[in-house]
Amino acid sequence: MSEEITMKKIDQFANHAVRPTASETHIEAKNFSLFYGDFEAVRKVSLEIPKRMVTAMIGPSGCGKSTLLRSINRMNDLIPSTHASGEMIFDGHNIYDRNIDVVTLRARVGMVFQKPNVFPKTIFDNVAYGPRLQGVKNKQELSDLVETSLRQAAIWNEVKDRLNENALGMSGGQQQRLCIARALAIKPEILLMDEPTSALDPKATAKIEDLIGELRENYTIVIVTHNMQQAARVSDLTAFMYEGVLVEFGKTKRLFTNPENQQTENYITGRFG
Repeated sequence: MSEEITMKKIDQFANHAVRPTASETHIEAKNFSLFYGDFEAVRKVSLEIPKRMVTAMIGPSGCGKSTLLRSINRMNDLIPSTHASGEMIFDGHNIYDRNIDVVTLRARVGMVFQKPNVFPKTIFDNVAYGPRLQGVKNKQELSDLVETSLRQAAIWNEVKDRLNENALGMSGGQQQRLCIARALAIKPEILLMDEPTSALDPKATAKIEDLIGELRENYTIVIVTHNMQQAARVSDLTAFMYEGVLVEFGKTKRLFTNPENQQTENYITGRFG
C-alpha cells in the first residue's frame, strides 16, 4: 500500500530546509507559501537552488511545481487574489518585499513557457523586443545581441538568412528555441522553463534538452517537467512535490535510484501520479 502524506508529515517536510549541494546558492525559498485566495498551492517550502546547475521540479498535475517556479519571478502576481508568505531570497533580498522592482526582477529571471509564444513579428524583432524595452537603440548593438542570443539558443544557422521573415512561419521546435533566444537577449541570470518541450515532437525535444546542457555553463536553470526521464537526463538536482509540499530534494541520480522518502519512490516507480 502506498504511503500517504499526512498533515503531520507535511509539517515535517515543510520545516526541513534542504541543502543538497555545497555550490553557491542562487535563490532560496524560506518557509515559502503561495496562496490563490484561501487555497495554499505551495506549502511552506524551503530549498536552495544553486548557481549554474539545472534543477528539475517533478510531481503529479496540480502539485504546485509550476506555481513554485512562477514564484521565482513573481509571474503569479498576474493572477488575481494571489499572495505569498515566507521568503524567496534572490541577491540577498526577499523578492516579495514591497520595494522590489518586478520589471527588473523579471529581466534577471527569464521565463520560457509550455507553448511557444512568439510574437507576430519578424524573427529579428522577436529577439530584439526585450533589449529595445530596456533602451537599446543602436542598430549594430541590437544586431549583435540578436545574433548572440540566437547562437546561444542553437538556432542561428537555421534562421540567419530569414531574420526578416515572420516568426509564425517557423516550426514548433524552432519557435520554442526562438523564445529561449528572446529570453536570453535580456541577459538574465536565471532561466525558468515551464514544461518547455511538452508541445514538441521527440526530435525538437532532443534539441531543447541538448540546449539546456549547453546553457547550464552560464545560467542557473529551473525546469518543470512531467517527464521523469527528461528530468533524469537534463538535471543536476530534482525536487519532488506533492499537494503543494516539497517531499524530497536532492541530486538527481540519487533521488531516482535511491530516494529517501517512500512517497518519492512510489511516484517515480509509477505507483501513483
